[in-house]
Amino acid sequence: MAWKIAWGLALGFTISGAIQAFVSREEIARHLGRPTPRALALASFFGFASSSCSYAAAAMSKTLFQKGSHIVNATAFLFASTNLVIEIGLILWVLLGWQFVLAEFVGGILLIAVMAVLLRWFAPAGVFEEARRHLEEAGEEGHEHHGHGGTLPASALLTRRGLAATGRYLSTDVRMVGKDIVLGLVIAGTLAAVVPRAWWQALFLTAGGGGAVHPGLWVSIENAVVGPVIAIVSFVCSVGNIPMASVLWAGGISFGGVVAFIFADLVTIPMVLVYRRYYGWKPALVYAGYLLATMVVTALLVDGLFRLTGLAPSVPVAARRGLEQVDYFAWDYTTWLNFVFLPLAGVLWWMGSRRAEVGAHRRGG
Repeated sequence: MAWKIAWGLALGFTISGAIQAFVSREEIARHLGRPTPRALALASFFGFASSSCSYAAAAMSKTLFQKGSHIVNATAFLFASTNLVIEIGLILWVLLGWQFVLAEFVGGILLIAVMAVLLRWFAPAGVFEEARRHLEEAGEEGHEHHGHGGTLPASALLTRRGLAATGRYLSTDVRMVGKDIVLGLVIAGTLAAVVPRAWWQALFLTAGGGGAVHPGLWVSIENAVVGPVIAIVSFVCSVGNIPMASVLWAGGISFGGVVAFIFADLVTIPMVLVYRRYYGWKPALVYAGYLLATMVVTALLVDGLFRLTGLAPSVPVAARRGLEQVDYFAWDYTTWLNFVFLPLAGVLWWMGSRRAEVGAHRRGG
């Protein structure tokens, strides 16, 4: 899993560092400061254009929020960059079929719409003000420890000074959440290796016949709720949850339950720990709760919509591929992207650390 998401993490933290170094708070606030339809669409488009794994997406979303984006727009970016993803669509097509690819993209748009309603009208504003204060305090501490300066002009993007500034912000973000990411990957890999598939499948009510018929209302609701719960306790990342979803689908979980499970990579325990590092405990728990509610509601909407239109598959795929059967290491696009972006992030980290050490030495002198 670490190999599969490495390039996404490297690219995501690099983009986040560049935004912090070169995009001013005023510019973000001007375009994304209010939860208007235009701002929501703009944030969603930027998220789609910078598709990445859940951890990197959370870092970029945090940066937008820290710079002045409304929480609704920052979350739209988060959802778009993790669900409107071509890579995930390809894996879904291979393991689960085209209906799930369509559900992922339709559901991604519905996720953003449902989230906008819940966070805009029902979420306590004071909680997110507390989250912003927590970010500002953490940012001030990072500036002191790493010598961060103000926003740089875009013309400095590819200069030594600009690359070093990006590297300083990148290293700060990684130091903040790196341990949580490693912990999440270790636990996810361990659970994938030692927990039998039947244990996960046993948690779902089924319609009978191994998914051969559409389930009733209560089965659909139970599956849509339990799907994210399994994702939360299994710690599976956005790469690993597709093969695991195919196992659950073959075991009798409803179509909506699979969709809810796939969405839930943003509310796993490691992700909640990342939100806690960014926003503080109370805002992190409230935020994760609203994300979870959004996922359950959206999964039920997708399930109902696809049933009404006759698009919902009624028979699970024959292949029952699990995590252990996926080719994680191969000469594919993942390998080449890792070869490009891991060294790039390493060089930026080195430049940022070196510049910070020089600055600290001069101030000490």
